[in-house]
Amino acid sequence: MTYAILRAGAALSALALTAPGWAQSTDGNAASLVDENADQAIPLVEDRTDQTTITVTGFNVRVDDTGHAVTVLDADEIDAVQGPDLTRVLTRVPSVVFNRNGPLGAFTAVRVRGGANEQLLVLIDGVRVSDPAAPSGGFDFGTLTTGTIGKIDVLRGSNSTIWGSDAVAGVIDISSRGAPGVQGQVEYGARDTLSARASAGIESDATYAGVGASYVTTDGFSAAAAGTEADGFEQIAVTGSVFHSLTSTVELFAQGRYAQGENEFDGFPPPTFALADTLDVQDSEQLSAIVGANYFGQDLSLRASASFADTSRDNFDEGTGVTTFTSDGQSRLVQLRGEYRLIGGLTLAFGGSSEWTDYETLFDAGNDANITGGYVQAGWVLGNLAARAGVRIDDHSAFGSETSFGGDVSYALGNGWRLRASAGEGYRAPSLFQLYSDFGNAELQPETSTSFDVGVAKTSTDGRFAFAATAFRRTSANLIDFDLDTFTYANLARARAQGFELELTLRPTDRLGLGSAYAYTEAENRDTGLALARRPRHALSVWGDWETPLGLILGGDVRLVGESFDNAGNTVPLDGYVTLDLRARYPIGDAFELFGRVENVFDTAYETAAGYASAPRGAFAGIRVGL
Repeated sequence: MTYAILRAGAALSALALTAPGWAQSTDGNAASLVDENADQAIPLVEDRTDQTTITVTGFNVRVDDTGHAVTVLDADEIDAVQGPDLTRVLTRVPSVVFNRNGPLGAFTAVRVRGGANEQLLVLIDGVRVSDPAAPSGGFDFGTLTTGTIGKIDVLRGSNSTIWGSDAVAGVIDISSRGAPGVQGQVEYGARDTLSARASAGIESDATYAGVGASYVTTDGFSAAAAGTEADGFEQIAVTGSVFHSLTSTVELFAQGRYAQGENEFDGFPPPTFALADTLDVQDSEQLSAIVGANYFGQDLSLRASASFADTSRDNFDEGTGVTTFTSDGQSRLVQLRGEYRLIGGLTLAFGGSSEWTDYETLFDAGNDANITGGYVQAGWVLGNLAARAGVRIDDHSAFGSETSFGGDVSYALGNGWRLRASAGEGYRAPSLFQLYSDFGNAELQPETSTSFDVGVAKTSTDGRFAFAATAFRRTSANLIDFDLDTFTYANLARARAQGFELELTLRPTDRLGLGSAYAYTEAENRDTGLALARRPRHALSVWGDWETPLGLILGGDVRLVGESFDNAGNTVPLDGYVTLDLRARYPIGDAFELFGRVENVFDTAYETAAGYASAPRGAFAGIRVGL
């Protein structure tokens, strides 16, 4: 088996020539795509000072210069967590919880500040990747592993002013991994799980080009908690990018991602129609690409792009070979963003876009829709103050126009303290399935939201201490759900989510680092007074790393999630749970690192969706190389 693992790692290394990362990315995030610390020792607990985000304005801004609550996780932190499971990384972001229907690869929903999965706008290398053919139109995080990811940029709160539809609970921008040189790793562990990744890139004075690849296969475990037949997962993903500077002010770029996976899952067989072992399999393919040009003038910056995303799914019974469901959803988007720098720290950002989506399934011929919109945003950065305010108008081919306002302010108090606040409106257009399927309703109106947050942050100049406390509230209206009276989708509910978040990182010595993220969230249906399903009130993550005198780095991650309900009627409880992961890594020179971990050390049995099992205890080990 050891030989097989090494051979797989070597094959992936030969395949790769790395992922995105030249002077600018498709959303001004270029520098963030490059692993600037590739030749440096991995820090114990990531220093998140001086980070930049594109989720606030669509252009790169410093996190410290915005009033929005933003968390950025880079390649070093992703590597420190270890493993292909993206949810283990996302738990380091306050107010992020997830629900998964079984093992790695199963359908996974991510919720931010009590919002639904489909209320989170998801971008991969600047491309909107939510599935137009899914009933709710959301993104399945079970189809995304950490292998090709170099940065995760998460904004919490509504921001449709900049991003349009879907930015109700927040925005997550995921950048592919990439840097000049060659990097790779391979690991093997419990449930016959093998994962490998490789990336490499070449650059000249004017051009960067690279590709990357990842591979995951696992026998898994039974998705049904009451089942015994293991449900496996296998996926290969490939990314690529080219950035070329025509002149000192004009740059061309192209990026793309392809992923193909097979996921075994459990269903609801007759005669009981209860969740149980079945031989159901889903094949999925995802393709996304973006091409465009950047202009960087003395006072004016422009970015024009055209992007494409396609998600197709084929479900079949492996025992009989009968196809049970198929779907295909596509999105095509053209957009222009600009930023003009006026005098005295004033800026004017502006942009426009038009998106065409279509879908079809095994049971209906499908349909299409178009949404076109534009925005303006004024910004002012002067001394200790940074403030922005803007408005956006969108027009949808089905429901008409929608207007979104938003703004934020950040003020540095001195000695590392900073006050911040933001207010924003969000909306989510009904999915094509909700509008046009056999259960659709062409009269649906968009879901809308208004969110506010206010907080205080403190960062020491040496990066050894960082603290943030944020209070938030979001109200939503016209929420879309299935109406059992009419057997169609309808605007049925109003909701409110409110609470607070605490973040703390400490580096008391050069050898010890600690971090934590906690969120208290009350999410309820304002019409019934009941708690929204699968929204726990408490979510806490604590992690730490200690470098021993021998150079061995020991780490651990504790995750505590409070109880919640699995259904809207609050009659099916989901118990709270605590898990512990232990990690270790040992650098060998500048190019190699051995690593390993034990997940769920105490073998805690828990469910994030009623009836579906979660991963039992498992041990994993691997090797990482960077040249």
